[in-house]
Amino acid sequence: MVIPFEQLNPATLQSLLEEYATREGTEYGEREVALSEKVLNLRRQLQSGEVVIWFEPGEESVNLVLARDLPEDA
Repeated sequence: MVIPFEQLNPATLQSLLEEYATREGTEYGEREVALSEKVLNLRRQLQSGEVVIWFEPGEESVNLVLARDLPEDA
């Protein structure tokens, strides 16, 4: 289920973005990128609709996913 980012408390959204940006496997290559820059990029992607917040009820997990990768019935 897609969760509109605008409905989240700003502090909760910030924590979600920071947690996602620091996950293993989200490195940006050879160049070191500051956490604040990663979070800003994620926020822009949310605002543009390129990325959405996805809640998986069965697993009770939250993730950021590309909108184009969502199932048709999402």
